[in-house]
Amino acid sequence: MPDLDDAYANGAYIDGAEGYVERWVREAEAYRAHLGDRAVLGRSYGPSERMAYDLFQPVGPSKGTLIFVHGGYWLKFDRSYWSHFAAGANARGWAVAMPSYDLCPRISIAGITQQIAQAVHRIAGDTSGPLSLAGHSAGGHLVARMLAPGMLHGDVLARLRHVMPISPVSDLEPLLLTSMNADFGMDAPMAQAESPILQPVPKVPVSVWVGADERPAFLDQAMWLADAWACDIQVKDDLHHFDIIDGLAEADSEMMRRLTPDP
Repeated sequence: MPDLDDAYANGAYIDGAEGYVERWVREAEAYRAHLGDRAVLGRSYGPSERMAYDLFQPVGPSKGTLIFVHGGYWLKFDRSYWSHFAAGANARGWAVAMPSYDLCPRISIAGITQQIAQAVHRIAGDTSGPLSLAGHSAGGHLVARMLAPGMLHGDVLARLRHVMPISPVSDLEPLLLTSMNADFGMDAPMAQAESPILQPVPKVPVSVWVGADERPAFLDQAMWLADAWACDIQVKDDLHHFDIIDGLAEADSEMMRRLTPDP
């Protein structure tokens, strides 16, 4: 049986990978301080400590809300690492909500999916206007799962303008052959049930984004989802798994024009 740990390893193939996390923490903290009382931190959406979200508000009335779901292989990180990636949407007049969630092995991937659905419903109830969803890596999987039948209420689906899985994991079966599955605890039926490529084609506009310099496994995962859903895919030259999300912080990026469309 093949071992796919190397195929799904990102940091080992990115120069200066350890510096990205340090920079994210530093820039996220600085952005929260910059926003002051426009950063509303730690709103609860469920019973556990990690079931909370931060809301970053623009100057003036919000045109809509972008919900960003972080990655980390369902095993690490929380919302505090990514605050600065709200800058692009905030500059365009959109609020940004960033939820945390419980991590494996305390909870299953299916359980995390349900938590993110709870978060989306809570954020939708706390805000008004259009919604967009973006998620990176495992977060890309989670926002794609929100488009499964019955996952979101009809009134929330009707508010969705765009969903953007960024470097997503769309077929979870290969992860059964990684050491991470000791924490995931998945078998084949569980992996299939959580695989977005096996969901019906959604009616909401979707674009899949991936860096051209990512690991072949992540290029495959992105292309599998785009093929399964017959949706747009953007393969971005000279970008890898860690910097493909940088466009979220840039008001004039193509990412932001799609996620935060003008009325």
